[in-house]
Amino acid sequence: MPSTAPTNGASPAQQNLSANDNILRFSAPSRPLSPPAEHTLFHPKTRCFVYGMQPRAVQGMLDFDFICKRKTPSVAGIIYTFGGQFVSKMYWGTSETLLPVYQSVEKAMAKHSDVDTVVNFASSRSVYSSTMELMECPQIRSIAIIAEGVPERRAREILHVAKKKGITIIGPATVGGIKPGAFKIGNTGGMMDNIVASKLYRPGSVAYVSKSGGMSNELNNIISQNADGVYEGVAIGGDRYPGTSFIEHMLRYQADPACKILLLLGEVGGVEEYRVIEAVKAGQITKPIVAWAIGTVAGMLKTEVQFGHAGSFANSQLETATVKNQSMRDAGFFVPDTFEDLPSTLAQVYQKLVKDGTIKPKPEVQVPKIPMDYSWASELGLIRKPAAFISTISDDRGQELLYAGMPISDVFKENIGIGGVMSLLWFRRRLPDYASKFLEMVLMLTADHGPAVSGAMNTIITTRAGKDLVSALVSGLLTIGSRFGGALDGAAEEFTKAYDKGLSPRDFVDSMRKENKLIPGIGHRIKSRNNPDLRVELVKSYVLKNFPSSGLLQYALAVETVTTSKKDNLILNVDGCIAVCFVDLLRSCGAFSAEEAEDYLKMGVLNGLFVLGRSIGLIAHYLDQKRLKTGLYRHPWDDVMYMMPDIKQPGGVGGGRVEVSV
Repeated sequence: MPSTAPTNGASPAQQNLSANDNILRFSAPSRPLSPPAEHTLFHPKTRCFVYGMQPRAVQGMLDFDFICKRKTPSVAGIIYTFGGQFVSKMYWGTSETLLPVYQSVEKAMAKHSDVDTVVNFASSRSVYSSTMELMECPQIRSIAIIAEGVPERRAREILHVAKKKGITIIGPATVGGIKPGAFKIGNTGGMMDNIVASKLYRPGSVAYVSKSGGMSNELNNIISQNADGVYEGVAIGGDRYPGTSFIEHMLRYQADPACKILLLLGEVGGVEEYRVIEAVKAGQITKPIVAWAIGTVAGMLKTEVQFGHAGSFANSQLETATVKNQSMRDAGFFVPDTFEDLPSTLAQVYQKLVKDGTIKPKPEVQVPKIPMDYSWASELGLIRKPAAFISTISDDRGQELLYAGMPISDVFKENIGIGGVMSLLWFRRRLPDYASKFLEMVLMLTADHGPAVSGAMNTIITTRAGKDLVSALVSGLLTIGSRFGGALDGAAEEFTKAYDKGLSPRDFVDSMRKENKLIPGIGHRIKSRNNPDLRVELVKSYVLKNFPSSGLLQYALAVETVTTSKKDNLILNVDGCIAVCFVDLLRSCGAFSAEEAEDYLKMGVLNGLFVLGRSIGLIAHYLDQKRLKTGLYRHPWDDVMYMMPDIKQPGGVGGGRVEVSV
């Protein structure tokens, strides 16, 4: 058991636990002790605003409220001065709820007169102005400032105004504080499983104050394992000028009859621990204090060292952790030999107070059920849910967008082009470079075929009617079908079927004539054998040079020889050429099985190629008409043949040429 002070200035509990009569006489800067503040800083009905859009922190506070069985949420609303949304969707237990979002402090305060606390998540640049504005509201009694890096001058100005107005400031550079079973500031306590493990859903008997937010979580765990739990905990922040000090919170805990043990976690730098020592000596604090000052390792270092907090720098021996620990030990605090012994020291103090009846342990309450977010439960593998949709081509959930498993950065790094992206998204695999370039060639060749074709005309007329781009584009695309653009799918089907059956080109032509069917992909209104389509020549030349096999193209060219012998313009047109070459690509590139190749053709992938390519041209026609500022289109009368029926008039004789029954 660590040594304690004698009866001089010590409480009865300390006298009973005392084992040492030596008190260190020290010299500390004279500073008047703060008067005991109102001991209830937070309670089960505390209501607050969160300043700044921090949905995760707010949800954590609401989840804490729920497992503490609060009747009303602790967060009344969010203040977000940048505007935008007016409500924020949150969960209250397992039910969704809406929290109001206010664009001004004035409106928020006017709507919620019961709010007396603000958790300020403003950045270090704006936290001064926002805090000063909040302190102008008479109803505000406490503000937690989370931001780090607040200029010391600004922190001192905030502290000066807060003292005059009687407002408690926690921070800056703090994680906040927690009142188990009542109220939690921001992200204090960590995730919900850690809060439950530390039994923070109900109050205990030990109240602590610390500078470190990270060490607060460690204290929560230590207290839950070695005593009946935390009564209240505050991390004042590690800056040189915190809004509140150790002594102010220790005096609050002393004044609160429900708090039985005080725990002080100090650190190297500053003299705030000595103010607590003065209070103990003066009899202002009589409850047992378990304490430790972090930073004893500094004595082992050869040079001066600045620890993580701005205020953790010893300017004299008095401010070193070793001297502080000895001073607190000699003043009657329960100070372990090392931090590792802090849990056992706390356990001994707690058991002694239980034994003498100061603390009466309460039956453990039932551990509350923790509402778990679906995304978190899914990540932990705790649930199975049937998917409403399945996607095997893209994934945007991670840090980087994936196309068929390929990171988007690699798409650009490897310069796979539009054809490569099409191969990933359409076929879920990388195709050879010649195949990707062929896809791009098809898009370029099918992009446009002038303004007179039905799709372009529809787009132009819709544009001139004043419609938007999407409407104009869709009106053109909707004309694509068996008569416009459908030749690709039809040509692929008919040529492939004949080729696979082993029909000779002449037999194929004869069979189509017998069935009274035109051969899709054969014939052109203008082009002929003597006036070839240069687009077809480009495709043929590329495929014959680059494809491993072009069997279906060779077959189609043989069919062309038969058809052009009858009529010069019955050539293999661009649609037919693209179709047979695409079948050759699927069959010969080595990326598809025979079944896969057939399935893709049945799906209408060739029609997709035409739609994608032609969209480029249709958008161009839309932009062209907009650029020209053309007006509403009306078809000229002289381009319409009007043929009206001559209908008999009742009781008369019709002399018309056409008699129509209506």
